[in-house]
Amino acid sequence: MRDWRKAQTIGIAGCSGPGAALCYETITAGADKLLGSHHHPEIVMHAFSFGEHCRLLEKGDWLSIGKLLAESCDKLRSLGADFIICPDNTVHEALDHFDVEAVLPWLHIAKVVAEEAHHRGLKRLAVLGTRYLMEGPVYRGNLSPLGIDSFIPNARERVAINSLIFDRLVFGEVTSGDRSALLAVIERLHTEHDCDGVVLGCTELPLILNDDFSPVPTLDSTRLLARAAIDRALEASPPRPSAP
Repeated sequence: MRDWRKAQTIGIAGCSGPGAALCYETITAGADKLLGSHHHPEIVMHAFSFGEHCRLLEKGDWLSIGKLLAESCDKLRSLGADFIICPDNTVHEALDHFDVEAVLPWLHIAKVVAEEAHHRGLKRLAVLGTRYLMEGPVYRGNLSPLGIDSFIPNARERVAINSLIFDRLVFGEVTSGDRSALLAVIERLHTEHDCDGVVLGCTELPLILNDDFSPVPTLDSTRLLARAAIDRALEASPPRPSAP
């Protein structure tokens, strides 16, 4: 077994509560096979009010979201983080508008998911998430270079899924009716576009969907990111950069 004390420290820049909690839980529960019973890499977490992220999303102010993420990153660095993950797919679009990696390296959630899809040989993915995520470049820009096509729900479906996420899932509320509606969307994309997998591109969607329900394999962005963070933490620790 490896020594958990020699692992890199994982910094989590949180947004919504359920997504950050599931990510944390997956790391703490998933590392013991490598580090010994109950052990996991050291973890530090910081989160601004989720409402502030929502306010900036509604304005389309990606630069300000990037600044918030960079400030979280700076706080996490001061607590000893060696690298950062953010269990929120949508806000990753801000990384195209502000250089958050100037503070610490990031594991990009969509890159992690894209690499897993490529490893599984998936070629045509349905992408579910917030309206901002589905209509934005985060997944399209990371799947396309690997030769993977992506398809999103229609406009009516996007509005309904966005409402489901912000009105219920971020509060941990799950209903069988909501699950059925999501499964109908996945089935349509599977039938009409031959999608052979679905990206759960909102870190709360695993609360309501998984392979037991979906007609096609699911790519759980939350847990994939958490497991990639464990792998990264167990790499040889690089020298920590000096404070600016």
